[in-house]
Amino acid sequence: MAVNRVPVLKRCRSLGLEPSYLGYDKKSNRTNARAGKKVSEYGLQLREKQKAKFIYGVLEKPFRNYYEKADRMKGQTGENLMVLLESRLDSVVFRMGFARTRREARQIVDHKHVLVNGKCVNIPSYLIKAGDVIEIREKSKGLQRYKDILEVTAGRLYPEWMDVDKEALKGTVKNLPTREMIDVPVDEMLIVELYSK
Repeated sequence: MAVNRVPVLKRCRSLGLEPSYLGYDKKSNRTNARAGKKVSEYGLQLREKQKAKFIYGVLEKPFRNYYEKADRMKGQTGENLMVLLESRLDSVVFRMGFARTRREARQIVDHKHVLVNGKCVNIPSYLIKAGDVIEIREKSKGLQRYKDILEVTAGRLYPEWMDVDKEALKGTVKNLPTREMIDVPVDEMLIVELYSK
């Protein structure tokens, strides 16, 4: 399996992203050397695609598959793409506050700690549907790891499209999010323009 091993803060700096979108509360003191340079139209489109891929931890081929799936769905392709990325299981686990960072959410899913509607799912890219119940399995609930996670994520607000019971480490997806509910700083129209060339 291919893994992105680029240091998070370095990548955030190069993409002009706040590390908080990935769950990190650190800040980089360095400035980007290319900050004042003019970027071409293609450069802007590519940066937006790289931002989306980096935030959600998706590599090129699966990302392209999401785009094609979004293109086949009704409605606007860009909005569909963002909704698909946001409804990935690892993203939902992160949003519910059961993980400190998106990478940790992916690992928790990989290690079979997550149940979807009572069944163990260990595929981070599993797409959640409205009405799905996501919880941490009973065996794992007592682990020190989750006590630490809940301490860190206690103040984090979860989106309005889900109900979360932090004490029981359980949450329900009321409905799939709309683009207005997704607070990710990505201009999806530029991604659509890039792929439709």
